[in-house]
Amino acid sequence: MTSPTALDGAILAALPAGGQVLSVKRHGKTNWSTGFRIDVVIDGEKHEYFVKIVAQKEYVGMSEAEYEGQSALATYIPDNTVAPVAWGFFDRDTSKSFFLTHFRHLSEDTPSASDILAIVKKLHLSSASPTGKFGFHVTTFYGPPPMINDWTDNWEEYFTRQFRANLVYAQQERGEDPELQDLADEFIRKIIPRLLRPLQTGGRNIKPTLCHGDLWDGNIQIDVKTKQPILFDSCCFYGHNEMDLQCMGDPRYALGMDFISRYKDEIGASEPRQDFYDRHALYAIRNNICTAGMWPQWAPLLTTAKEEMRRLLSKYPDGFDGFKEEVVCSC
Repeated sequence: MTSPTALDGAILAALPAGGQVLSVKRHGKTNWSTGFRIDVVIDGEKHEYFVKIVAQKEYVGMSEAEYEGQSALATYIPDNTVAPVAWGFFDRDTSKSFFLTHFRHLSEDTPSASDILAIVKKLHLSSASPTGKFGFHVTTFYGPPPMINDWTDNWEEYFTRQFRANLVYAQQERGEDPELQDLADEFIRKIIPRLLRPLQTGGRNIKPTLCHGDLWDGNIQIDVKTKQPILFDSCCFYGHNEMDLQCMGDPRYALGMDFISRYKDEIGASEPRQDFYDRHALYAIRNNICTAGMWPQWAPLLTTAKEEMRRLLSKYPDGFDGFKEEVVCSC
């Protein structure tokens, strides 16, 4: 689709009234969506838009998800997001959908760790769930896998149901793995409660924070005009802020564990603080399982996930029953 006349009527209706479409050019593609730049003249002035088209019926909800997620992010970090314009279903075929935003000229250079940290800090400290619960008001997508965003007061419940669903997805894509499933069953029974239940017991609690949900260097680029880092391709939910770091610690990402430690030092770790790095490992396991399911070349990450699960099971063999409150000397 490179001709203005090829644009679906729903997309044309979402553009400003009275505008003339000059050109439609391909701009980016994933396995589940295709992007186009649309140049429009309005009252003699040129404007640029970006539309992402989801043409596979099973992923049609992605457009609404991105619209709602980016809208939520723009509430707290308006200078650092791709602010949405519209979303909708095609007039000609409601099994297809689109997400429309203003086009930004982005540099692929990764912003500095300090700049990213400042934005993430602002997002995590200033945002709050509209319901006071964990979840989101629409289904969002971590690539193809949907997030189970039903509202809940319990973070352990939210994460556990997502972890289970991601295990199913990975094995649907890469084949059944009895070793992985047996290991994961014990992991779910012992390690998830051990690392997440203390966040909301013993007088402790955590605030449901707006998370970008897929925060890694590939989804953060620099606006050539404003010089500001821009966060895009979100998978938003209100959750434990530390889960937003799930993609950042592994060596395959640009930021690495130094960024994780800087986050801990500047923004702080949830109590119990001594579990911070193991909670990060838990969230990273979930990311590795999803990534292995999405991309065949990353299938070996399932082995990495198994190794990490074994490590944590060895460290916490008694699960939550082995949790001991940290004793602080008042002398």
